[in-house]
Amino acid sequence: MLSYQHGFHAGNLADVQKHALLAVMIEYLTRKDKPLSYIETHSGRGLYDLQGSQAQKTGEAESGILKVAKWFKPDHPYSRARKTVSDAQGKSIYPGSPALAQALLRDDDNMHLAELHPAEFDLLRTSMRSSKSYVGLHMLKQDGMEFAQSVCPPTPRRGLCLIDPPYEMKSDYNTLPSFIEKLHRKWNVGIIALWYPILEGGAHKPMTDMLLDLKLPDVLHHEVRFAPAREGHGMIGSGMFIVNTPWGLADESRRLTTLFKTL
Repeated sequence: MLSYQHGFHAGNLADVQKHALLAVMIEYLTRKDKPLSYIETHSGRGLYDLQGSQAQKTGEAESGILKVAKWFKPDHPYSRARKTVSDAQGKSIYPGSPALAQALLRDDDNMHLAELHPAEFDLLRTSMRSSKSYVGLHMLKQDGMEFAQSVCPPTPRRGLCLIDPPYEMKSDYNTLPSFIEKLHRKWNVGIIALWYPILEGGAHKPMTDMLLDLKLPDVLHHEVRFAPAREGHGMIGSGMFIVNTPWGLADESRRLTTLFKTL
C-alpha cells in the first residue's frame, strides 16, 4: 500500500485516454453559467515533470502524449488545459487530473481532492496552490473512498467525481462496483467516472461485468488497447466507466477509439 507514484507513468497512453475524456466532460459542465463541484478520490501530486527522473526512467510519456499530441487541436479542452499549465509552470510540466481540472474550472466552481500518500499529498498541496486560479479548493490527506462518501452530495450539486485508484490491492476490483452504486444513490445527478487499467490477465473484466449489471443511468463504457510501454510492463489498455455521461462524450470516445487503432 502507498507505494504507487504516478510520476513514473505521467503522460502515458492511459493518461491520454483518461484526461482527454475528463477535459471534454469538464468543458461540457462549464458551458452553463452555473457553478459545479469537482471531486477526485486519488489525486496524486497534481503536476509532473516529464523531464524529471521518474518520467525519464520509464519513458512512458515518449510513447504517450509526446507522441500523440497532434491528435488534439489547440482548441480541444485537453490541449487548452495543458497549455495553461505549461505556460505557468514550464514546458516540460504535465498536468495530472487535478491540475487539468483546475485549468478548466471557473472561479465559482469547487474542487474536493483526496490523496492518502503523505509525500504525494504535500506535493499536491504545493502544486494546486501555485496556480493563479481562484477555484475553491478543499484538500485532505484521506482515503479517497471515505472522502467521496463524506463529500457527496456536494454543494453545488452539479458536477463530476473522478475515481482513479492505483489498483495496488486486488480487492479494489471487487469493492468498486458497490462503492459506485452507493455514491450514485447519494448523488444521483453527479457524473461518476471510473478509470481502470487493462492488464494481460484481464483482472478488470469481473468488475466491469458487475458495473454493467447495476444498470446505472446513461453509462459510457470505453476501452482502448495499446502495446506495453516497455518490456515486461503488463498494462495493455485503459478503460473508463462513466455514469450520467454528458452529451458529446460518446463522439469523443469514438474518435479516440479510431485514433488508438492507428498506433
